[in-house]
This record gives sequence, C-alpha cells and structure tokens, in this order.
Amino acid sequence: MTATETTEHDRSGKPEATPATTPQPAPGATPSPSPPLVARVAAELVGTAALVAVVVGSGIQATELTEDVGLQLLANSTATVFGLGVLITLLGPVSGAHFNPAVTLAEWFTARRGGAGVTLREAAAYVPAQIAGAVAGAVLADAMFGEPLVKWSTHDRSAGNLLLGETVATAGLILLIFGLARTDRLRFAPVAVASYIGAAYWFTSSTSFANPAVTIGRAFTDTFAGIAPGSVAGFIGMQFVGAVVGLALVALIFMRGRPSE
Repeated sequence: MTATETTEHDRSGKPEATPATTPQPAPGATPSPSPPLVARVAAELVGTAALVAVVVGSGIQATELTEDVGLQLLANSTATVFGLGVLITLLGPVSGAHFNPAVTLAEWFTARRGGAGVTLREAAAYVPAQIAGAVAGAVLADAMFGEPLVKWSTHDRSAGNLLLGETVATAGLILLIFGLARTDRLRFAPVAVASYIGAAYWFTSSTSFANPAVTIGRAFTDTFAGIAPGSVAGFIGMQFVGAVVGLALVALIFMRGRPSE
C-alpha cells in the first residue's frame, strides 16, 4: 500500500478506490465472506494435528535411520519446513492457518486496537482446537511408528538458555507474520514462515517450538521431538513473552507515518 490510494476492480471491471489506511489482515484474518466458523475451527484442528505429526514423525524416522544427532535435526527441520509450507498454502484461505495460540491471541489483540483479525469468540474456538489437534498429531505419529500412543516425554528442556531461545524464536515469528501483514505481503507467508521456522531450528538453542499448542502436544511423546511435562509451562510462558516482544517490534519498525498534505 502507498501513502495515497490504491485501486481494486469490482466484479464489473470498474476500478474501485480503497483508502490506503485500510488495515491489512494478519495471517489469521479470513477472507471476506469468511467460511463458517466450524470450517475454520476444523482447519485449525486438522492443520495443527498435521503439523505436529510431521514434527514428531520425522523425528522418529530420523532417529531410526541414523545415530548422528546433526543429521537427525537436519531431517526433522527439513520435513517441518516442507510440511508447514504446504499446510499454510492449503489452509490459509480457510482459517488463516494459525496453528498457534500465540498467533491467534496476538491477532485478537491487534483486532481490538482497530486492525483486522479474529474476534474473541473466534479465538476462544481456535485455541482449544489447536491444542486438541496438537495432542492428536503426536498420538498419530506415535501410532504410525509403533510407539506407545501416549508416553510422557523425558526430554528436559528447562534450562534458562533454552527459555531465552523460545523467547527469541517466538518474537521473530510474530515480527515476521505481522510485519508481512503490515506491508501487505501475506501472500509470501507460506514460504516466509516455513523458512523462518527452518532457520530457527538451527539458530535458537530450543530448536524453535514457538507455539504453545505444539509444545503441549510434544509432551505426549517420549521421542526425539518430545518435551518433558515439567518443561512445558516455562516454554509456554516464554513464548507469550516473545509474542509481546514481537508485537512491540512490529509497532516500532512498521510504524505508520503521517499522511502527506
């Protein structure tokens, strides 16, 4: 969007002026008219389940194929990048492809302040669906590889440096998503978000969970991608801190200027 006005074409082919100050939707802002809420909630549940199945399943597969931890992480991150990109492309037009309570709540907060996004009712439906989907995805991955369907992870991730890594990972994710929204570039979200998560697997100490629902789901599997239940609360707390930091950075970096006379 420019500082003047842009034009769109209506169905008759005539240009229709729209003000440049019209808020751009964040990633979860659904098309107009939006699909029914039940369809959007189903998309969030299925999408989050598929995402966790990709993360956990590729982790199990990697550990069965090699004992090299570096190669295991490479396989896990590569599968996650491709899987996440596909899921955002497929389900973005339905629900916005949040798959993440931190993104949903951040969008609800920005909508309260005059932006486009989910309502409180929609957020209240999205978040439980995301959590349920994450648990289902972990159970499904365990089932596919013959692991116990539910076995609490013993992978402790409570160290302070890992919590810092989660804060950084989530702040960067929120900055990316809402920065794309502010600059009207959400069409690049499938590639951009998947690429960021793939990079954050490697540059953050926590391997970038950056998602409260996924964190909960990964506690249900005692495999490569798991997280001990005792570490979940700390991770989720830092993810929400990161979300606040990310929104603050969006407000600072993408500050809207005053219109010229």
